[in-house]
Amino acid sequence: MGADDKIKNAAQDLLGKGKEATGNVTNNDKLVADGKADQVKASAKGRVEDVKDAFKGK
Repeated sequence: MGADDKIKNAAQDLLGKGKEATGNVTNNDKLVADGKADQVKASAKGRVEDVKDAFKGK
């Protein structure tokens, strides 16, 4: 996985955690769900990149 991809995934994960925390504080269930979804997307992207790297022999 390239450094750019790692940074983008980390940023998306961090944004998701921020949304989730804000949603918890404000009792906004939609914001909590959006935050969790962002975190899942970042995690999935990271796993896909890991699989690609494994097939490339890195």
